[in-house]
Amino acid sequence: MATNHHTKPPRRAGSKGLGIQLLMILCILMPVMVLFLLPAGGILGGGLLFWVGLLVTFWLISMLSGPIAESEPVMTARVLTSDDQPAVVKEVMDVGLAEEVAGVRIFRGRLREPAASVYAKLKHALGEGAAPSVQADEQFCASIVLLPGPVVDAAAEPHGSPWVNWLLFALTVVTTTWAGAAHQGIDLLAEPGRFGAGLPYALGLLSILGVHELGHYFTARHHRIRVTPPYFIPVPFALGTFGAFIQLRSPAEDRRALFDVAVAGPLAGLAVAVPTLLIGLRSSAIVAPPAGAAAGVMHGGADVGSSVMLALLAKLSFGPALLEGHLLQLSPLAFAGWLGLMVTALNLLPIGQLDGGHIARAMFGRRAGETIGSVAMWTLLLLGLFVWPGLLTWAVIIFFIAGRGAPPLDDLTPLTPARRWLGYATFAVLALILAPLPHTLWGAAGIRCPYM
Repeated sequence: MATNHHTKPPRRAGSKGLGIQLLMILCILMPVMVLFLLPAGGILGGGLLFWVGLLVTFWLISMLSGPIAESEPVMTARVLTSDDQPAVVKEVMDVGLAEEVAGVRIFRGRLREPAASVYAKLKHALGEGAAPSVQADEQFCASIVLLPGPVVDAAAEPHGSPWVNWLLFALTVVTTTWAGAAHQGIDLLAEPGRFGAGLPYALGLLSILGVHELGHYFTARHHRIRVTPPYFIPVPFALGTFGAFIQLRSPAEDRRALFDVAVAGPLAGLAVAVPTLLIGLRSSAIVAPPAGAAAGVMHGGADVGSSVMLALLAKLSFGPALLEGHLLQLSPLAFAGWLGLMVTALNLLPIGQLDGGHIARAMFGRRAGETIGSVAMWTLLLLGLFVWPGLLTWAVIIFFIAGRGAPPLDDLTPLTPARRWLGYATFAVLALILAPLPHTLWGAAGIRCPYM
């Protein structure tokens, strides 16, 4: 499951938007449906075929969602003379190099005043004629990029028909209800009257995903960023969904706006996931370790110590009863809450366009953010190869969906100290969810230790 927000590239053919959306839905649904319907074990027995299908699916999605090639010829670069440079640019920068590439004017040099002041002056002086952007430059310290007005208008085109969003949401309600019932051994195709058994899981999980995306949505609207409503991704097996995402149709003005939009989703989702898990734990049970292989998180039992966050919440809910065992048989609602924690953690990975990737870029800048993202991606892959093979699925999904997002227009002004501390706290939440409870702390936490 992956929830992330994508920034749309500046130039895209708007007339084909609806067709692209429908093709993306088909690309998401058709391969997994074919694999699910395979005989002799379906998707679980597909082996190599499953991975090939998953790779093809996300390759098609990346191809369809990428920018559409322009038919107009590419303009060659030309050097701009001093007379071609706007007065406001020469006022705020000691220009070392000025050029125009495909209608985009780029000025490189050293800023004469803080980046926030430079961006404000450029925006005021240029008006609707051009969209200014202030970026870091490795050779000249800073660069000012002036995008033509029509390019920005294309990027900020209004969202199309909302029926696609509602259709995907309705399908996801169906698939998650089916999945919630299937987790309890109920086949709704044979017993449709028992759909109520799948509702606690479906409503709990969709509440977490929905609030997560609405956190992004309303924060983006607060910062006057054009944004689409959430797209939910239904799948007819396993968890019933691959999550949800929104699209940013215009860039963030500065790092602060980028940070606020990125951090709002995980924190909003966490505010629902934690109570959902706590309420669900009331109807969960402590179980003895299974004699054979575990039957899964719900039926075989979730290991309390597999996550520091889960251990804290389980201790809060069960108290001294955890001294009798360390495996929890999660109720459907608790399972939804546990998945909500995992969704939050996966989105907080500091990679690409995932929420954590945007947070890292806003906190540390482009170069440091990309370095952190590469380290995190390789770490996820190695953990999947040598620690838990289940992480390989998420590594493949993240590799295809977490490319590079568009930078904020002012990419030099740093965050406020309060935002930086909030960023550190958010990454601490990531560690609490993913890190297992250290063996030496089991007894101190009042939980039965399986290693003694």
